[in-house]
Amino acid sequence: MATDDVPGRPDRLGHRPGFPLWPGRRGSRARAAAIGIVLAGYAWAAGSTEPFSTIALVCVLIPGVVLAAIAYGRPPERIPPPDKLDVTGMSYWAICVAALFEWEASAFRDNSLPWHPSLTDLVNPLLGPHVVKSTAILLWMLVGWALVRR
Repeated sequence: MATDDVPGRPDRLGHRPGFPLWPGRRGSRARAAAIGIVLAGYAWAAGSTEPFSTIALVCVLIPGVVLAAIAYGRPPERIPPPDKLDVTGMSYWAICVAALFEWEASAFRDNSLPWHPSLTDLVNPLLGPHVVKSTAILLWMLVGWALVRR
């Protein structure tokens, strides 16, 4: 949303300091592969839990606590705030977020009738299969890691 570029940060993917796209040393490649296997296994196990159960809650809280501890213990280098915001771009995002909130609120008010389903009612059947749910959990953990590294 910034109208000016942040100095000293290359735009090329994988060439940012501290975040290589593919680690250079063989030991770090093996470490990255092991972490990937552990994360995929954890996502597979978490995806097999019954929705809204205590076990599912614990499976969601564990990565959140781990990422919070990493973010607190090793805070990343922060990007400096922009001098000014692009008002047009910001208004597009605000309109999209407001439309999604209005959709959910009006579906809640109308008790989510079949002719006016909520976004949650539309997404839940998509997340039903175990493979899709596990993939979504893995992506959620990777997005959390990307936010911690930012």
